[in-house]
Amino acid sequence: MEKPQELDIVQMPVEGLAAYWLSIKKILDTKKGRTIIDDEIAHTDEPYIRHLLETVFSGLSREHVRRLAGVKRDVLLEDYTRKIDLMRIATYAVASGENPQITLVRMDSKFATPPITEDKALEMASAMFKAIQPRGVDFDILLSVDHKLQADRLLVKLLFFSMYARREGRESLEKFLPHFGSHFFSEGISLAIDNFDADFLGNHLKNMRDNLISETKRKMDMAFEMALAIRDKLSYEDIFRIARAYML
Repeated sequence: MEKPQELDIVQMPVEGLAAYWLSIKKILDTKKGRTIIDDEIAHTDEPYIRHLLETVFSGLSREHVRRLAGVKRDVLLEDYTRKIDLMRIATYAVASGENPQITLVRMDSKFATPPITEDKALEMASAMFKAIQPRGVDFDILLSVDHKLQADRLLVKLLFFSMYARREGRESLEKFLPHFGSHFFSEGISLAIDNFDADFLGNHLKNMRDNLISETKRKMDMAFEMALAIRDKLSYEDIFRIARAYML
């Protein structure tokens, strides 16, 4: 079974997510009791899967469980959309050589209240120029970019990349590509490095964002239906049938 800490409902394939829930079903049928559920709750960081483990297998009614799953799904999808949009704005800034202060204003527009002040954001992004210099620095941590980061940390990192590209040239970001973590951001920066037009790139990434969010929603819906079927003690074969409905 895939390690819980590696679960990421946004980036994992639908087949991997289905296999996760089928493995939960198989273990429950073998061991009985809810020990496996408690263990997964204790070790799973993926927020939607953790939510399902905590609510579907609780004493809540089906109606409550379904309503809460829908609320949690919408809250997370809104957060993921916002963070992916921050990556899109930063990629556009890299491709266009945009002034970082303008980039920051456009990033702030994605929030009801900016997650960090302008002065602090610029100060922290500027400090990263020194942070990347020491030998042995872990770029996989320092330069990682994904939807799981806190919004303020993600914003600062993205602002740094736009500042770095403006100062050193967009091609200078190529050495950072292996450390980003996000396929979405890596592809966007790769295209920017290849001199794709900024407006074209912005539209392309918007389409990618919409497709990624739509696919994530579908995976969340599948995960909920499979978890509910496990709670209802449906057979392994019937739960597999539910999973196949969400696959091509």
